[in-house]
Amino acid sequence: MSTYVFKAIDLTGGKARGEVEADSKQAVSDQLKQRGLIVLDIADKHSSRQIEFAFAKRVKASELAIFSRQLSTMISAGMSILRSLYVLEEQTESKFLKETIVGVRKDVEAGLALSDAMARHPKVFNPLFVAMTQAGEMGGVLEDALMRVADQLQKDAALRRQIKSAMVYPTMVIIFAVGVMMALVAFLVPVFEGVFKQFGGKLPALTQVSVLLSKAVTGYWWLIFGGTAVVLITFIKWKKSSWGRPHWDRFRLRVPMKIGSIVQQVAVARWSRTLASLTGAGVPLLQSLDITGRTGGNVVVEEAMEGVIASVKRGGTIAAPLAQAPIFPAMVTHMVGVGEETGALDAMLDRIAEFYEEQVEASVKALTSILEPIMIIVIGGMVGFIVISMYLPLFEVYNHIQ
Repeated sequence: MSTYVFKAIDLTGGKARGEVEADSKQAVSDQLKQRGLIVLDIADKHSSRQIEFAFAKRVKASELAIFSRQLSTMISAGMSILRSLYVLEEQTESKFLKETIVGVRKDVEAGLALSDAMARHPKVFNPLFVAMTQAGEMGGVLEDALMRVADQLQKDAALRRQIKSAMVYPTMVIIFAVGVMMALVAFLVPVFEGVFKQFGGKLPALTQVSVLLSKAVTGYWWLIFGGTAVVLITFIKWKKSSWGRPHWDRFRLRVPMKIGSIVQQVAVARWSRTLASLTGAGVPLLQSLDITGRTGGNVVVEEAMEGVIASVKRGGTIAAPLAQAPIFPAMVTHMVGVGEETGALDAMLDRIAEFYEEQVEASVKALTSILEPIMIIVIGGMVGFIVISMYLPLFEVYNHIQ
């Protein structure tokens, strides 16, 4: 048995606190209810004193998908929502997710609907999750809605992992190239510079550039690293700001070497998958379009959804305003139009998402094959520049000797 501390109130509103020994939190809750108490909080006596860190306050998409899938399974098996939350609270390893489940469970115990309780934790449950849960509650198919949420989270996480894994190689190459360049400039060039001073005369232009770089790296390294940090922080804040984000999102779509194309394909895949999940779960169309725009991850998609919402409110179609948005290819608008005409919009959106997810995979492989020779050329050019600049004075001395 473990010792638990609890907070509760009685039927008259009086507060009650204490400690109880039990096998689980569910057993503590049952004991308190038998005593006529309304449970406010139950916590393990020892774990309640653990130190919390701000960087741990996040929940991975995979953890949230597992939570949604397990909750769906338990509800479909006949367990009540409250009891299911107690079970998930006990077995969840993520501390922040566990705290969130505790908060949701308390709100449900106080009489709130599950979707309303989740909406009070926007850092964990985004509007997509809340809307689909609410639609499942209203339609009496909560377990199906939660399973759809889990599928959506897993597919979105898989798409993100695919992009991140493709960026690992060029990132590592760039870091390696910069490290080699810094090492050569900081350690090799000063050695050669001491030798060149003994020769006298004017150094070649390439050698002068290398010497200046060496002096800058060895004498002002703190300024270089500090300036780089300031530039990065400023850039991150700019691209997250309300003014900078639209410019950054539009710029990403125009980046050459297939990068802009990949950004477009990812945006279309996420848009179609999200809208298909929402409409399939029974969320009203206007609400689905609004949530899809806000969770699309690109301002261009959000602006396109504003036009679609205005069209639907006027009694128009979804496909017509999509055709005017440059981010959506003609194939997407035609398939959406067919889906609207045949009444199978969610099925058509699922097909669009599957197609563009496959396109992202193929484009990422093509981009990687293009980047490999470019990275080799860049590294070779950087190292070659330093080596040649160091040997040019030696060649001139050799020519004078002859």
